[in-house]
Amino acid sequence: MNESPTVQGLSEIDELTAQLGEAGLSRPAAKDKAELFGLCAKPLQDLGHSNEASVRAFFVPGRIEVLGKHTDYAGGRSIVAAAEKGFCMTAVARRDRIVRVVDVREGEQAELAMDGQIRRVPGDWSNYAATVVRRLAKNFPARLCGADIAFVSDLPAAAGMSSSSAMVVGFFLALSAFNELASRREYRTNIKSGEDLAGYLSAVENGQSFGTLTGDEGVGTSGGSEDHTAILCCRAGTLSQYSYCPVRLERTVKLPTGYVFAVASSGVAAEKTGPAMEKYNRISKLARCATEVCNRAAGRPDAHLAAAIAGCADGADRLRRILRESRNEPFSADELLSRFEHFVAESEEIIPAAGDALTAGNFEEFGKQVVKSQELAEKLLDNQVAETVFLAHSACRLGAVAASAFGAGFGGSVWALTEVEKAGKLIAEWSAQYKSQFPEAGEKAVFWLTRPGPAAFQLR
Repeated sequence: MNESPTVQGLSEIDELTAQLGEAGLSRPAAKDKAELFGLCAKPLQDLGHSNEASVRAFFVPGRIEVLGKHTDYAGGRSIVAAAEKGFCMTAVARRDRIVRVVDVREGEQAELAMDGQIRRVPGDWSNYAATVVRRLAKNFPARLCGADIAFVSDLPAAAGMSSSSAMVVGFFLALSAFNELASRREYRTNIKSGEDLAGYLSAVENGQSFGTLTGDEGVGTSGGSEDHTAILCCRAGTLSQYSYCPVRLERTVKLPTGYVFAVASSGVAAEKTGPAMEKYNRISKLARCATEVCNRAAGRPDAHLAAAIAGCADGADRLRRILRESRNEPFSADELLSRFEHFVAESEEIIPAAGDALTAGNFEEFGKQVVKSQELAEKLLDNQVAETVFLAHSACRLGAVAASAFGAGFGGSVWALTEVEKAGKLIAEWSAQYKSQFPEAGEKAVFWLTRPGPAAFQLR
């Protein structure tokens, strides 16, 4: 193929399949994505582009959070992998400052001016495009050009697999490529690695500043950079353990070829809008409040819980006493203490132990640590619903090595690690049991298999 495919080239399924496979997708996943890229050709033609028009094409995966429930924005750690489902983003440059975006699956279109005046539209997918466009206009104002972007995804919607962050990453990659942002001084000053880019795009999403790149409105959620890190930095066949604030790779572990993730999207939407956004942000606010309480008592300026724990001479015990005695806060002492205990257990104890077990190939011990994580999410984090609890427990009863709900919670998905030779039987029985127990949600549920996939990449 040419350096970039053409609109007509998006229909060359065999050639695209080969290229996607070379990038690290399994053969079935590569063929599926090639066909999705093919769906983007007509919308680009409908926007007025010829078959010979040069296209920037990106695959942007969703992510599997193996462990690390609500730890990243508190400076904690997680174990993550890229999924083999995700977004196929295609874009053609424009000469003006207009960005037109088409959701191929839904047939919906948004038109945005490349300036800093675009307002959020909560609950609409165009909010993510608008947030990226507005932030780029603010951080890189000179010489920006627009683009026509067509995208399609095979990620289940609102399933806790970071479809929102994947959109943010995909829109940025397309607009960055056309505007050669990586060559600009303000980019080079602040973004020197894939991990830095993940941190910046997390800041785009949550509205915070990143280095000298000034913050803006964001999309309305108070999340961290775990999702963007997994999407941009993970490697095919590999689980990655990261810590955050700033993003740091701690270790990688190859998943043995005889194992695969079964993923169940519960059919209960893990939305981040309206009341659901408030539930999600409440967990973040608890962590922030706990940090502030500890800072006042200890006379420290720590930015997050991980720093507060690391900076305390007698570790977590003193902070427990401080939180237990807290009064007149937005949250009760019990609420703050529960949030603190969850973070300490998940980030400081479970993930290091689980990472050690994976490194040693000790799947029995890994499974025990995952069970602890799931139990604490149910008891302390309180972000589980009956459907995700059932899925996690039933997968283990059916013989999975380990299983856990993941993502923001209040719905979403569950992963189960299983041997490849047992995967088909597990999926069939897991799905049947779930649909029997939860018929309404079961009708919307999606069950599928994935190996850890590659990070986001551009087709050439």
